Amino acid sequence: MPSKTRPAVTGRPTRSARLYLVCIAVGLLAGLMSGLFGVGGGTVIVPLLVLLRGYDQRLAAGTSLAAIVPTASVGVITYAVDGHVAWFPALILAAGAVGGAQIGTWLLPKLSQTALRWSFVVFLVAVIVSLYFVIPSRDAELELTWITGPGLALLGVITGILAGLLGVGGGIIVVPALLLLFGTSDLIAKGTSLLMMIPTAVSGTVGNLRRSNVDLPAALCVGVAACATTALGAQIAKAVDPFVANVLFSIFLVFIASQIAVKAVRGRHQR
Repeated sequence: MPSKTRPAVTGRPTRSARLYLVCIAVGLLAGLMSGLFGVGGGTVIVPLLVLLRGYDQRLAAGTSLAAIVPTASVGVITYAVDGHVAWFPALILAAGAVGGAQIGTWLLPKLSQTALRWSFVVFLVAVIVSLYFVIPSRDAELELTWITGPGLALLGVITGILAGLLGVGGGIIVVPALLLLFGTSDLIAKGTSLLMMIPTAVSGTVGNLRRSNVDLPAALCVGVAACATTALGAQIAKAVDPFVANVLFSIFLVFIASQIAVKAVRGRHQR
């Protein structure tokens, strides 16, 4: 029988003050990253829940997805106050991502995870390098046209496929894509990315609840704590120079690429 201070062997930790303190700390960090970079925060929440509290990977991912709903909502409000959210483009991205995720989960057993992970690492490295050469204008908008509309739908599908295949959040794909391919302001890219995540996260959470892959009390704790720092992260993003914002985002992407590379190496060794 697991103790009150150690995670259960089943990957579902017992309730304790330490568990909720960890969830609060994880939420505060995830909220800051979410507001600053326009990502959901899952890349912070999932590994920390697994490492610090012994969560099963699937339970950690489901709990993280549920926590993203309130976190992204606060982020959207903060960016929307200054008009840094493209509402209709975000809905197009979300629709594409929901459909793409179904394709990704269908392809999952058919493709080599190691090859996919290394390919995505190469993609992130290319994005990181590009961020030092393409400095977004804060005045650039994201307008719907006969070209950008289908382009956004395609981006949403690709984002969903990669999310289904690799378990990565949409923000680390959508934000650089909007910056580099659509010439969007970095602030609009982040605000739009956060809005796109809300319906996707709600849909995923409903499915995870049916499969008992969500620790709701922990998700609530993480989500509420994240809400306390998401607005702070967004305000920092608005205050810093666009080039500085690119540098900070590139550092964050290095962290993500490192995580995926480690998984690729471990996956190859396990074969």
